[in-house]
Amino acid sequence: MKNRIFLISAVVLVQVIAIAAQPAAAPAPAGPTNITKILEKAGQYTTLIRLLKSTQVGDQINTQLNNSNQGLTMFAPPDNAFSNLKSGTLNSLTDQEKVELIQFHVVPSFLSVSNFQTVSNPLRTQAGNANNGQFPLNVTTAGNQVNITTGVVDTTIANTIYSDNMLAVYQIDKVLLPLDLFGPLAPAAAPKPQKGSAPNSKDKSADSSPTDDDSSDAMGLACHGVLSFFVAAIIVAFSL
Repeated sequence: MKNRIFLISAVVLVQVIAIAAQPAAAPAPAGPTNITKILEKAGQYTTLIRLLKSTQVGDQINTQLNNSNQGLTMFAPPDNAFSNLKSGTLNSLTDQEKVELIQFHVVPSFLSVSNFQTVSNPLRTQAGNANNGQFPLNVTTAGNQVNITTGVVDTTIANTIYSDNMLAVYQIDKVLLPLDLFGPLAPAAAPKPQKGSAPNSKDKSADSSPTDDDSSDAMGLACHGVLSFFVAAIIVAFSL
């Protein structure tokens, strides 16, 4: 009996060890990356989410992340950053300018926090090619602090909202206002005079008419000539 119990216990022990030795099941694959869902989970990004949807930039980001190996980095201003904008700032933009504003917050490559220390300025955003002077965005670091400047706005990265090997989302304190949309307007150039244009009638009359000084000089010379003639006549008369 004891041997039978021992044999059964040994068989059970072997089965337990075999089960434990089997590899654990892989976790279920995560769903496709969705930038708006990431921001919704983080909270306080209602305005940014609305703009991502209305401009369709959110769909572009999701498509790129789920259909290519190219990473992305997004700078996400919370609702209070939009509230601090001058009244009417967003309403003053056209639909295309709103697209450019949101694209200006997206860098078409994955940047970890450490990457900001070695990145080359200006950063290229999805709004335009900074190397051609379009939508320049510059980043500097001081210790662990990452500073961002657009030429209109200076801000810093407050914290990391989300990061994997494809997408990094960072909270920033201010909305990134691009120089191309919010910079000072260049002064209008003065119109050039048309070549070959004839002077107006006033200029002609001014050029053709003698000045007061010229008239007075001519009168003085005439009087002097008359006086000299009479003096000469008197001298001739006395000499006869």
